Amino acid sequence: MDIEQKQAEVIDHFVKQASVLKGPALVPLIVEATSNPSLFAFSEILSVPNVLELEGTENSVYVGLLRLFAHGTWSDYKSNADRLPQLSADQVLKLKQLTVLTQAETDKVLPYSQLMQELDVTNVRELEDFLINECMYAGIVRGKLDQLQRCFEVQFAAGRDLRPGQLGNMIQTLSDWLSTSDNMLLSIQEKIKWADGMSESDKKHRKDVEDRIEEVKKSLSLKKLQPVSRPTTSEGMRRSTLNLVE
Repeated sequence: MDIEQKQAEVIDHFVKQASVLKGPALVPLIVEATSNPSLFAFSEILSVPNVLELEGTENSVYVGLLRLFAHGTWSDYKSNADRLPQLSADQVLKLKQLTVLTQAETDKVLPYSQLMQELDVTNVRELEDFLINECMYAGIVRGKLDQLQRCFEVQFAAGRDLRPGQLGNMIQTLSDWLSTSDNMLLSIQEKIKWADGMSESDKKHRKDVEDRIEEVKKSLSLKKLQPVSRPTTSEGMRRSTLNLVE
C-alpha cells in the first residue's frame, strides 16, 4: 500500500472519530493524530465542526496544536511553545519530518547547514541518519545525500496541507499555466495547419510537373508514330527529268 492510500485511510479514521466525540474527549484523539507515523495531513481533521468548537474553551490549545501540525514547523513550535501543549517524542519526530517537507516545497537543493539549524541537529551524521531513517524510509521524501557539497538534493517530497491564502496563489499559478498552455497549443495548431498547407502545395506542384512530363511523353510518342510523306514515282521521275533539262 502506497503512502497516499494509507494516509487517506488514516485521515478517514480520525475524521470519523472526531465527528462523534465532543469537548475534552477530543484531546487524546488530537494527540494520537499528531503522533501517528502514517499521518502527515491534518486539515480535514481540523475542519471537523466538533474540533472547531474547542476554540474559546480550556482545550483550545489543541486546536492550535492541530494548526501547527497542518502548517507549521519545529521553529514555529519553539517560538510558541508557551502557548501550546508540550510535545511527546513521537510528536517532535513528526513535526521535524513536516519541517523537512516544508523546506522541500520551495527548494530542491537543501544545504546541510540550513537543515541542521531548522531541525536542531548538531552534526552531519545525525542529520543524514534522520533524512535516511525518518524521511526517506518513511516514504515522504526521495533524494540524494551529497556529502561533498553538504546538501540534500530533493527528487520527491509529499505535499503538506495548504496554508491560509495559499489556495488563491495556487489557483492563480494554475490559471497562468493553463493560459500559457492554451497559447502554446494554438501556436502548435497554427504550425500544423501551415505545414499541412505546404504539404498540399507540394503535392499539387508535384502533380503538375508529372502531368507536364506525361504530356511531353505523349507528344513525343505521337511524333514518332506519325508517317513521313514521300513523293510518288511519277512525281519523282518528273523532277529528275526537269533536273536533267536544266
